[in-house]
Amino acid sequence: MWTFVSAGSSGGDPLLRSLNNNKGRQTWEFNEKAGTPELRAEVERLRADFTANKDKQHHSADELLRLQSADRIRAKKHAPPSGEVPEQLTPERVEAHLNGAISFYECLQQDDGHWPGDYGGPMFLLPGLVIGLYTTGALDQVFTPHHKQEALRYLANHQNDDGGFGLHIEGGSTMFGTGLNYVMARLLGMGPDEDLTRRAREWVNSRPRGGYLHHQLGQVLAGSARGVPWDGMNPLTPEMWLLAVQQMDGHRLPAPGPLLVYLPMSYVYGMRGTCKETALTAAISQPLPPRSHLRNSPPGSHHIRTWPTHMPYRQELYPMPYSKIDWNAARNQCAKEDLYYPHPLVQDVLWWALYRAENVLQGSFLRRMALKECMKHIHYEDENTRYIDIGPVNKVVNMLCCWLEDPNGLPYKKHLVRVADYLWVAEDGLKMQGYNGSQLWDTSFAVQALAEAGLLDVTAASLARAHAYVEQSQVVEEAAPPLDRYYRHISKGAWPFSTRDHGWPISDCSSEGLKAALALAGLPADKVGEPIPAERLYDCVNVILSYQNSDGGMATYENTRSFHWLEILNPAETFGDIIVDYSYVECTSACITALAAFRKRHPDHRPSEISAALGRAEAFIRSIQRADGSWYGSWGVCFTYACWFGITGLVALGHNYHNDPAVRRCCEFLAVRQREDGGWGESYLSCQDKVYSQLDGDSHVVNTSWAMLALLAAGYHRVDPAPFHRAARFLLRMQLPSGDWPQQHISGVFNRNCMITYANYRNIFPIWALGHYRRLVLLGEEEITKH
Repeated sequence: MWTFVSAGSSGGDPLLRSLNNNKGRQTWEFNEKAGTPELRAEVERLRADFTANKDKQHHSADELLRLQSADRIRAKKHAPPSGEVPEQLTPERVEAHLNGAISFYECLQQDDGHWPGDYGGPMFLLPGLVIGLYTTGALDQVFTPHHKQEALRYLANHQNDDGGFGLHIEGGSTMFGTGLNYVMARLLGMGPDEDLTRRAREWVNSRPRGGYLHHQLGQVLAGSARGVPWDGMNPLTPEMWLLAVQQMDGHRLPAPGPLLVYLPMSYVYGMRGTCKETALTAAISQPLPPRSHLRNSPPGSHHIRTWPTHMPYRQELYPMPYSKIDWNAARNQCAKEDLYYPHPLVQDVLWWALYRAENVLQGSFLRRMALKECMKHIHYEDENTRYIDIGPVNKVVNMLCCWLEDPNGLPYKKHLVRVADYLWVAEDGLKMQGYNGSQLWDTSFAVQALAEAGLLDVTAASLARAHAYVEQSQVVEEAAPPLDRYYRHISKGAWPFSTRDHGWPISDCSSEGLKAALALAGLPADKVGEPIPAERLYDCVNVILSYQNSDGGMATYENTRSFHWLEILNPAETFGDIIVDYSYVECTSACITALAAFRKRHPDHRPSEISAALGRAEAFIRSIQRADGSWYGSWGVCFTYACWFGITGLVALGHNYHNDPAVRRCCEFLAVRQREDGGWGESYLSCQDKVYSQLDGDSHVVNTSWAMLALLAAGYHRVDPAPFHRAARFLLRMQLPSGDWPQQHISGVFNRNCMITYANYRNIFPIWALGHYRRLVLLGEEEITKH
């Protein structure tokens, strides 16, 4: 039986380094002796139920995590009232539902104070990990038969009706998703003619073009596993990417995310690094090319023992003879299903020129110097994140680079012990998460929701544990110097998205962490613990102020350091707007609300700088509001999410429905989209199409909560309380007898086009919205106290 293992010591593993005794670390382990026969039977029932309903409900509900908390859930102090939800709600009735919801959610909280949860959704992450481990020869070392079984279960549960796989679990089939997942299934031991692989292969072969994996990440991974030839991809020369990141007058090309992906990808490409020979890769092999061709081979080419003309899955995935494919001509061909961002002509010319230049660069002194410089950056990133890395893609490719540099080296071994940090197991199978979790982000929101519910007798114990996690997760020292040399922003005082060991500072995570710390500081210390020292909060304010861009807004990991027109060099057909770290309404609003809350509690700390920053940030939020009153959301689905941030940012500066036309327009945008069942329900299609799209079926508890929080913050309830009564009744009707809420459609997004799961949102935001509704609408309080 799979068991969830939360924070704790490294268990004596000298390769696992932590700054805070692994607080927030989430791993799953298989233990044949764990659980009773009845419990194991319940696990199988949950799996069977998911599979039976997978075409209607794509999301797992984290039932295995909940099952492990079953004893605590049964013993919880409060349960929501049973029976029909009355037409007229009272403060007492809503409080009873809140007590049940809070008691349930407390049962999922870990001893270190964080709430674990599924942060999966993208369908290209796990194949990348499997291919990377296969290439380095560690697949059987890291993936036991139980891992493989659950990974294949995940594939079977998320294969689309047409046989293909999407970019994410709710998306239509793409060549990128289908090609990668087909290869993963074969590497995990599935035969070519089983139902899953046969249907996937038929989908690939039915496309107008036979090529696959045109996305450069897919091509690098497939190239390292001998799946495609290197001249079948657009060149990723390390020289080009090192030139791109050089700072010129404070500007450089990629934002941190793509930079930390493309640099290691360029290393693998520049090395022509591939896996060692296996039975799967040795279907047909030919002698090595003439030695004259290899005399300038780059370091690491000893891993290339033969040059096979094809592999089994090469034959399987192409309707024409593999040897007849003109890979150079196919480089710019991309399946229409994948083409979210078409290449402009200038990019095609660039790739052609770099492709031609490879004849000169490969094996040259310049190439050796570029590869050496790439590895300096890779090792810096690894060491400063304790080998977790900024995200799952560069985790895999960095690991591959370390293996290519030295298969027996400590860096590669340190990578292997951190693979478990990215894996999550639920009733739908085993998946790779979009980070090593969303621990700090979720905990910060949960703290604010619980603190603002005004039910301290029920929430105190949970808040005290959460306080410990928030305190332990703050970044209290800078990354290794020199920061400029490795293109790192300051981080002392910031909060990361997940854990302190991950350590990357982010503007909105720092802001939500600061708001959580301030909320806790305003509660009795004997109930929730001593406040975080003011000097550490000052450090956080310093980081937040440093994020402000010239347009007044805030981006994510750092300031905007380049120009929008450089998106013409975006090489990822599947994603949009990835080259530049832009200012976002969500990040900017989070910084506004954090600075405004801080200013109330510490009015004498840098008052003029904070006031000036808030004024510029307000101007930015106003400047990007759409004509219909909405804001576009880049990190959640979608307009509803962004409207919550846009409104709360302006409200924190003294504006509301009555005195501000911008707030009023946004309220009207939301109000007219309330549905007959009382809720709101927005589809992920809004993100990719940039037009509000309604969900089919029931409304969505998370969307509904965001809309309620936005409208309540604006004071719309003083204009018309009826929509709030209807919305609250919807949330109460949707609440489960346990106090939980159901997992519905996906609610997170990144890079415009890829959706991601936030499993804890379904608990946090209904609690938050109902808490505000009870206090503002039913009890008539003037405002929620913001500490």
